[in-house]
Amino acid sequence: MTDLVLVSDDGPVRTIRMNRPDKKNALTLPMYEAMADAIESAHREANLRCLLIAGAPTVFCAGNDIGDFLMMAGGGALGEPIVRFLHALARCDRPLVAAVQGNAVGVGTTMLMHCDHVVAGSTARFATPFVGLGLVPEAASSLIAPRLMGHARAFALLVMGRPLNAEEAKAAGLVNTVVAPEAVEDEAMKAARDIAALPPEAVRASRRLMRGSPDEIVARIDEEAEAFKARLKSAEARAAFEAFMARKK
Repeated sequence: MTDLVLVSDDGPVRTIRMNRPDKKNALTLPMYEAMADAIESAHREANLRCLLIAGAPTVFCAGNDIGDFLMMAGGGALGEPIVRFLHALARCDRPLVAAVQGNAVGVGTTMLMHCDHVVAGSTARFATPFVGLGLVPEAASSLIAPRLMGHARAFALLVMGRPLNAEEAKAAGLVNTVVAPEAVEDEAMKAARDIAALPPEAVRASRRLMRGSPDEIVARIDEEAEAFKARLKSAEARAAFEAFMARKK
């Protein structure tokens, strides 16, 4: 397991922490693998009752690592570790809590749509710039976001690329609680422990009834992945990536 993802168990709560702050927690393929491992293995640990996804004090996740993204663009495919991680989120049978400080970009935002409780710092910012790069939304966000926040808000976020601040994300249903940035981790852990203290089978059954079959979510993840693959090969995406790299120079 890469040291860019730190996994620790504290009683009934497993914390999965993205640990690449120097790169704003941009996710590499090995990081996706490590996070998928941590989620998938949780169901084999009877004492684990809740998973907490966290980032760094200044940034939650900047999305996909640009180097891996350019490699995928050249190959015209969404990396298998990414799809595995998204499937793991969709099929996770433990409640998911997220602690968000700073920016959550791309998959940093869409992964939150699979979480049951999200705590955000007051300075957090949520953005999904997929379409601006000639791509399409992922992580089943094209299905979950309209259900969560309505079509108009979902369109503004996913297609128009308009970011949300913490209070806007709360109003949209993406975030449960907004606190001072320094209080995010404690508040998220408190929520995770509150969930873990509930009767676990009742929690699991209730969550499944609320979320419905994971097969629908997985099917949309796969449909989006195919569309993403096609878009990576498009002239629009090539032009967008060339313009992005030119701005970075």
